[in-house]
Amino acid sequence: MLATDLDGTLVGDRAGLKELLDFYEQQPYEVGLIYITGRHLASARQLIADEGLPIPKALVTDVGTEIYMGTGFLKDENWEAHLMDDWAPEQVEALAKTIDGLAPQDLPVTSRRSYHVTDAQVVEQFRNLLEAEKVPHKLIFSGGKDLDILPPNSGKGQALRYLLERHGISDAKLLVAGDSGNDLEMLTLGFPSVIVGNAQPELKIHEEHPLIFRANRHCAGGIYEAWNHFHVD
Repeated sequence: MLATDLDGTLVGDRAGLKELLDFYEQQPYEVGLIYITGRHLASARQLIADEGLPIPKALVTDVGTEIYMGTGFLKDENWEAHLMDDWAPEQVEALAKTIDGLAPQDLPVTSRRSYHVTDAQVVEQFRNLLEAEKVPHKLIFSGGKDLDILPPNSGKGQALRYLLERHGISDAKLLVAGDSGNDLEMLTLGFPSVIVGNAQPELKIHEEHPLIFRANRHCAGGIYEAWNHFHVD
């Protein structure tokens, strides 16, 4: 099974993507797919269509705050209910308005609050304010410009762990793939993982680990490289 981010990881090199998908088709086993993205549902589905990607077993959107299952992309209501128990987006918004340098993103979801940032010091200022006001949250800063405030029990890693446990999705040949800071949580769950060659600096400086493969190739080519590293008998 491949659990992968989309932009800059599975998507971004069409030749590499074709090579990877052709390789999976040639294997004696089926490779199930879980897509885990920062995009919202409509945007993720459009990308899947535009790139001709296979329909996944599960689609995790909005940085791990929403989960959709199967070909019909049915929302996992249990995951949503689990997150909403400890989520106060109005408090997050109110505090964000007191800080210069946070440009809110207009999103069709309530499960996260996201901002464009040009100064990392603003991120620390916001982090300190959220903690001082004891607002439950998970803060993720990636790519030097994207700031996500999520429910505290969410995130790409938590969503992947939930899927593997609750829905019985498991496979001895599991690979997790990502390229940016919001992927770090799922890359460090303890499964074979790959940081693709075009990864953002915040991943490239992450400490070495035997279960984290650092690919030379970019995007899907790096996934192909890592699959052969971990899983070719």
